[in-house]
Amino acid sequence: MNKYTERLYNGIIKENPTFILMLGMCPTLAVTTSAINGVGMGLSTTIVLVMSNLMISLLRKIIPDRVRMPAFIVVVASFVTIVQFLMEGFTPDLYASLGLYIPLIVVNCIILGRAESYASKNPVGPSIFDGIGMGLGFTIALTLIGIFREILGAGQIFGAQVLPLADAAAGKAGYTPITIFILAPGAFFVLAILVAVMNIVRERAEKKGKPLPPAQGCLAGDCMSCGNHACHGHFLSAEKKNEE
Repeated sequence: MNKYTERLYNGIIKENPTFILMLGMCPTLAVTTSAINGVGMGLSTTIVLVMSNLMISLLRKIIPDRVRMPAFIVVVASFVTIVQFLMEGFTPDLYASLGLYIPLIVVNCIILGRAESYASKNPVGPSIFDGIGMGLGFTIALTLIGIFREILGAGQIFGAQVLPLADAAAGKAGYTPITIFILAPGAFFVLAILVAVMNIVRERAEKKGKPLPPAQGCLAGDCMSCGNHACHGHFLSAEKKNEE
């Protein structure tokens, strides 16, 4: 497996940002009320991730260490603004559905984490493929969650009715939507089910001698692996205070 294929495999399977690293939970839980929202959020994040990895890798020897995080945020914010304007102009319905979560891509832990841990230390080629792999892994995860929530909560997939709905007034039998799945609690239920599936995959991989990394990030209580350095700073301050 060459280094480019390895970066794709790493982002989609080995270190999937949603199911393995537990990053980007806010958009994951908030926008996945439908599959199309999951695809839209995932692809917009992928574009920003790839372009920011490209630019940060190009500038990695120029950006001083003491201002690298502000510089990373400026780079990411520039690409987010471009994506935001393009979505508002060409996909206004999707832009309206995603709402505030498009500009919040700027502080997405996945993007800042990859900028800090990979793009700032590696050449352009691998950094681009790292962004593609992580972005596709994020997109696949959001799409799967959106599909499960949409089909269970409305009997639809990508807006198309696939399960005929019951009509008590007309005496017509059919599917009765489980509306909780299109509400906030439904996101946690579906995420828990899919993470459980990934745990099964992890166990089988371990038996084959190809172990996946353990769950990390905010939901796993692993603040040290988080890409959000503002949050990380609070964690370090709390640790220092406890030691004192």
